[in-house]
Amino acid sequence: MVMATAVVEQFAPVIFKNNHALNDFKKNPFLEHHHNGAVFAKHLIGDALRRRVEGIDHESCEPGDEDTFFVGDLGEVYRQHMRWKKNLPRVKPFYAVKCNPDPRVIQLLAGLGTGFDCASKSEIEQVLDMGVEPERIIYAQPCKTNSYVRYVASKGVKQMTFDNADELRKIAKLFPDAELYLRILTDDSSSLCRLSLKFGASLDTTDDLLALAKELGLNVVGVSFHVGSGASDPMAFLKAVQDADVVFKQAYAHGFDLKTLDVGGGFIGDTFEDMASVLRDALDEYVPPHVNIIAEPGRYYVSSAFTIACNIIARRTIQDPATGEASYMTYINDGLYGNFSSIMFDHQQPVAKVLRTGQRTLYNTPSAEAFPEGVDAGIEHSIWGPTCDGIDRITESIRFKQELDVGDWLYFEDMGAYTKCSATKFNGFSDAHDVIYVCSELGARALLGM
Repeated sequence: MVMATAVVEQFAPVIFKNNHALNDFKKNPFLEHHHNGAVFAKHLIGDALRRRVEGIDHESCEPGDEDTFFVGDLGEVYRQHMRWKKNLPRVKPFYAVKCNPDPRVIQLLAGLGTGFDCASKSEIEQVLDMGVEPERIIYAQPCKTNSYVRYVASKGVKQMTFDNADELRKIAKLFPDAELYLRILTDDSSSLCRLSLKFGASLDTTDDLLALAKELGLNVVGVSFHVGSGASDPMAFLKAVQDADVVFKQAYAHGFDLKTLDVGGGFIGDTFEDMASVLRDALDEYVPPHVNIIAEPGRYYVSSAFTIACNIIARRTIQDPATGEASYMTYINDGLYGNFSSIMFDHQQPVAKVLRTGQRTLYNTPSAEAFPEGVDAGIEHSIWGPTCDGIDRITESIRFKQELDVGDWLYFEDMGAYTKCSATKFNGFSDAHDVIYVCSELGARALLGM
């Protein structure tokens, strides 16, 4: 089945046919009740990868047949949502669309009842076109284009953020009925991507901004903050909530009836429970029960849900004159200007694994794994993207048991966040790659009508 979008998107046959994997899933109550969903996910992802790559002969295939492709497990998105509800029951997530605007992800999250954090007209239009009510969208962009403000006003998307006086005057002129969130400055020094240099009002300016909003007759309904994308210090949430409490009190003094606190994003899957624990306690201490709480998670939902497969298109042998040992510069059909832009923009370090070499598919086996860093064993490879730019390198040094060659395949896990959305067409390479969907959770399958 192919989705009618600019990017070819496919559903792996495992979802729709009565093959052994789906039958095992239905018959096994242990899997059916999600206790082993992640294990079953590996089975589905591996099956989808195998079906695709084993049917491609690089010696005779058509141009583009061996292109990069993704496998997306929508069941993982579902599991992350259940994890969120368990750990942050007071906080309603508004998915950060910019992280990965995949239409099936948005469809699933809409069915789960989340809101959406949008930063542009295109993102808002995409979400609205999928039937999401405007009340479930926050235009979380403190510096908005005039025509976009007029657009959201016409569509009834009222919630939006601001952090300076000029933006307040713009909104007063273009959309005086907007529901405004004052975005405050936070300490984001422990995050992967800092935002405080660009956005956020310092606490010594918030009172004046609230006074101006009152003077302009605007409706301030909440406070928002963002501790930075990919935050690593849970205590940043505590300090931000404490600062928000100060601004809530200032707003009440100006006669505003604030109803919502937006705690932003920054959540990472590996440390989520630690972050949620600190945030949950802070909210219970400083935010009364009648105040609504929302958040803007992005990578939390999708990072681990997408796996990418890349084909080795060229190889260069490097001979060490001292030892005679051969190493290889390995070129794949994706790189920093494509789906690996997260290396440059998001400080990620994707780790290559061997998907297929020779006639063997190795997904999720010990043979797929590289040797640990620092272990002088196996065969050394560096991994490069396909463009003519010398910075287009994915991995400086990695050692595998196998000698990889042209036509072999690598895969990289955790490639769902800030990858496809920021890929370019530099050097004429495509930024449109297939997504093969699988779904390892029955709840998600039901919501998507699979």
